[in-house]
Amino acid sequence: MVCNLNISRRKLLTFSSAAIAGLSVNQLLSKAYAQQAQNSTSFSLPMLDKAVVPDATHPIRLNFNENALGMSSLAKQAAIDAVWKANRYAKAEMPLLNKALAQYHQVSDTQILLTAGSSEGIRSTISAFVKPDAQLVIPELTYSDGEHFAKIFHLKITKVPCLTDWKIDINGLRKAVENYQGFSIVYLVNPNNPTSTVFGINEIESWIKSKPKNTIFIFDEAYAEFVNDPAFESADKFITQGYDNIVLLKTFSKIHAMAGLRVGYIVSTEENTKNIAQYVAGEKLNYCGVCAALSSLKDTQYLAYCKKVIDVSREIMEKVLSDLGFHYLKSETNFIFHKTPIALNDYRELMKEKFILVGRDFSPATDWCRISLGTP
Repeated sequence: MVCNLNISRRKLLTFSSAAIAGLSVNQLLSKAYAQQAQNSTSFSLPMLDKAVVPDATHPIRLNFNENALGMSSLAKQAAIDAVWKANRYAKAEMPLLNKALAQYHQVSDTQILLTAGSSEGIRSTISAFVKPDAQLVIPELTYSDGEHFAKIFHLKITKVPCLTDWKIDINGLRKAVENYQGFSIVYLVNPNNPTSTVFGINEIESWIKSKPKNTIFIFDEAYAEFVNDPAFESADKFITQGYDNIVLLKTFSKIHAMAGLRVGYIVSTEENTKNIAQYVAGEKLNYCGVCAALSSLKDTQYLAYCKKVIDVSREIMEKVLSDLGFHYLKSETNFIFHKTPIALNDYRELMKEKFILVGRDFSPATDWCRISLGTP
């Protein structure tokens, strides 16, 4: 009805205005927090003194889950310095990054495989385990790259319906594997995208430790560094315990704010990384990205700062959604998944009128929207 749409329009325009106001509040909070770390050379946020005035040319991008704070100053400087050597391959620097990541995850250097972002990690891992009888098992609502690459290889794709509020049905996934005679690739995004929710490691631990035959688990933990839920643990615990049925995918695109530099990596057994390496481009990482990643890993204070700002931003956005009566899922990431009172396309257009870009369609959640937690 027109009346309902008008009410929704007023609500949504209020929401968009509140979102912009929230960003302005965030500017003050971010500035105050940054001043606490003024002795750190990594804190340089020139945009904090600028007001948020979006327009058609410079909209607020709340649609790609980017870290709008940007890289730490240490990482930026490393990338700038690397430009002068970018005519060379990063042959000397890549082993240094490999070693640093191995130390971080407490595994051997041979258990780390560098990739050009996590997308290459997904593609190469699926490529390595393609078999004539293989199936990809995924929740019905999750990040689409796994399904995308599985289709390229004409794999059978088994989607398991989600539980209430789009929670991943671990038991349902397990049954889908147990009821299949061939090889199963189980792709799990934790925290999940687009729902922003997590499942506790205890929910899946017994399944993994039972070592089901003809099964490999791919854990995509692109957003793990934002999680506050104590039930969450990284799947790298299984790798350090010696389980060979786990492939962990990580990225520098989110908390490290390096989405445009395309740096990611895989953690698994030496045998698995050697197998997957056959499907990864040879000189795959760019010089600037490798150098920036090395510096970003060391700048733990800035990473903690990014998480703190996202936590504050999440609180602001959740309050706005609650005040407007919008249903949303508890977020453990730098984005929130909320229900829209009108069709998603109409919602996007209304937000666009205020120069705010929000998430794309995520079937089958046709009346839900993923909105990133933007910061100055």
